[in-house]
Amino acid sequence: MPASMKTPAKTPAPNQPVVVAALYHFAKLAGHEALQAPLSRLCDEQGVRGTLLLAREGINGTIAGTREAIEAVLAHIRTIPGLEPLEHKESSAHKMPFRRMKVRLKKEIVTMGVPDIDPLEGVGAYVEPKDWNALISDPETVVIDTRNDYEVGIGTFKGAVNPETHTFREFPGWVDEAGLTDKSRPIAMFCTGGIRCEKATAFMRAKGYENVYHLKGGILKYLENVPEEESLWQGSCFVFDERVAVTHGLRESDEILCRACRNPVTPEEQASELYEDGVSCPHCYETRSEEDRARFRIRHQQMLAARAAAVSEEA
Repeated sequence: MPASMKTPAKTPAPNQPVVVAALYHFAKLAGHEALQAPLSRLCDEQGVRGTLLLAREGINGTIAGTREAIEAVLAHIRTIPGLEPLEHKESSAHKMPFRRMKVRLKKEIVTMGVPDIDPLEGVGAYVEPKDWNALISDPETVVIDTRNDYEVGIGTFKGAVNPETHTFREFPGWVDEAGLTDKSRPIAMFCTGGIRCEKATAFMRAKGYENVYHLKGGILKYLENVPEEESLWQGSCFVFDERVAVTHGLRESDEILCRACRNPVTPEEQASELYEDGVSCPHCYETRSEEDRARFRIRHQQMLAARAAAVSEEA
């Protein structure tokens, strides 16, 4: 089809909130490779941006666009055999939080790297957000944050154990070394949207732990449903887009992203003499050389110039 005849992308108007949909579903997808092109094409036609991962074990991702566009993409996904029950979590953004749309084929939709761990064969018991406080307030419960250290660094549940992992692949090794010898003791696990806990709880059950629970819908669903005055959440929840983090009610929080190391930077850290926009932050300053920072400054100036040019063209 000639470019002039293509359906124009449906992009949100400047004063229209962007709908952000986080989704995942485990299912046995036969021929998942064939799903990539039609899904990518629909997202482009609808002006939807974000990332979707497809694997034999299901789908995972976060997308953003107009209400109409998001509903069209979700409706398409739910026509795929095995994905009919797909649930999603919604929030909003003041501007488009993604730069492009990517539909990728993967071996796993969340990479743990442990063969034969199949959430469809059995996961921990789901706990609704309204019941989560009671579970994690029990002194007998071991509460485990399955996210990575940079995520935990800006927010977590009161009393939660931080495995201090850099990637989810490190989590099984941490479990083996954590000394959780009483396999009958209640274990409550949580993550951003729930997907990592699907595999983490399945792994724990495979290791013989008897009473494993996880927060249904993850931190995002908890922050959406539990009133702030009743909440046991402390800080902000890192999200993998340009919003950086959200807090109670899924409001965008005050953290920004360091463009040098991709770590979230709190307002207090932004006030540090080690912070320079696009160049460095307290997390990475000591690990970078002056040559690195000089290169990052040039890159940052190029990015600012490109954004200014794009704004000028749209005006």
